[in-house]
Amino acid sequence: MKILTVGLNHNTAEVEVREKLAFEGPKLEEGLLKLKAIPEIEEAVVLSTCNRVEIYTNVKDADKASEAIRAFISEFHGIDDRLLENALYYYRDKDAVRHIFRVASSLDSMVMGEPQILGQFKDAFEFALEKKTTGVLLNKLMRKAISVAKRVRTETRIAENAVSISFAAVELAKKIFTELQEKSVMLLGAGEMAELAAKHLISNGVKEIVVANRTYERGCELAKEMNGRAVRFDEFISEMVHTDIVICSTGAPTYVVTKSQMHTVMKERKQKPVFIIDISVPRNIDPEINDMDNVYLYDIDDLQGVVDTNILERTKEAEKAERIIEEEIETFLRWQSSLDAVPTIIALREKAEAIKKEEIQKLINRIPTLGDKEKKAVEQMATAIINKLIHPPTAALKEDSEDKDSLIATIKRLYGINEKS
Repeated sequence: MKILTVGLNHNTAEVEVREKLAFEGPKLEEGLLKLKAIPEIEEAVVLSTCNRVEIYTNVKDADKASEAIRAFISEFHGIDDRLLENALYYYRDKDAVRHIFRVASSLDSMVMGEPQILGQFKDAFEFALEKKTTGVLLNKLMRKAISVAKRVRTETRIAENAVSISFAAVELAKKIFTELQEKSVMLLGAGEMAELAAKHLISNGVKEIVVANRTYERGCELAKEMNGRAVRFDEFISEMVHTDIVICSTGAPTYVVTKSQMHTVMKERKQKPVFIIDISVPRNIDPEINDMDNVYLYDIDDLQGVVDTNILERTKEAEKAERIIEEEIETFLRWQSSLDAVPTIIALREKAEAIKKEEIQKLINRIPTLGDKEKKAVEQMATAIINKLIHPPTAALKEDSEDKDSLIATIKRLYGINEKS
């Protein structure tokens, strides 16, 4: 049994290639079943996301299976084989196990530590289970990968600290207000990044959202999506008096909020703290506002600085995660090694049982007067003898060793075992 991973990801293929090779909808079931039907493949799982397409298999011959899988991908998706030449990667055995564990643990993700990949990984495995394309080896491997990913998240801080601009905004808001429940948010402009930050704030407990956009109709649409309300753009200053968090992304060429306007707002707010995120380039909020008491202004560079610091922290945590993965790889490989010897252990015991039965029958034929009590005693003695004789080779086969294949071959030769392992 050989573990083989064939795939491509955001590092090896442009999105134009990845989208052509995606297994979506009915294609996933069709592709998975066709893979399983390839003679060289014993088991198969397909993981298909926006950033990667990977095929995990248990194969008889890794070289032949690699060629067969590449040919399958080309034919199934109708893509020129030459486009795959530099896009596909191949991992075998220990390297394949390491790669699968790293994928499930989000160490191979575009954004290290992101939580989505583990859910996608579980879905891929469950779908393969449902379609009966996995067996003993991949079932153990996939379940182990999921448990490794959970251990990484429990024992490291790889998933903590924001590594996107929108999440960084939420992180900063929590530092200023501690609790976001009952806080209000104004979305000033409808930029995509600002919209995403607002949605993250809502998911973190913010109760009220107001949208002020130059195109009022677009503001109404966005407010409806967020269960908020829209105000006309020329009303946003008066609305800021009642707003705790402002996310600005208007695309205006000049400041839309000046220091004098902010003085008026803060006076009416009775100096209650306000958090302002200016994602606009060029900036739309006068940077001098940050000098005012109880006003916390962050621009895109500030947020990027937070992101860069947090990425560095995640990188440090990734080193701990890699050590965990290396430990778990050895545990899995020891199990796999013992699995390779199972057919030989079974055959050895069957051989011994057959010899025992044959010799007992010969004894009974020679001494037909033996009673049931004597026959039982003879059988118990014979069982004890064969157990003691086959224990040393059985124990050796169960041990983890580099020359396991040689040991299996030797035991087969010595005991005349002809089963196919």
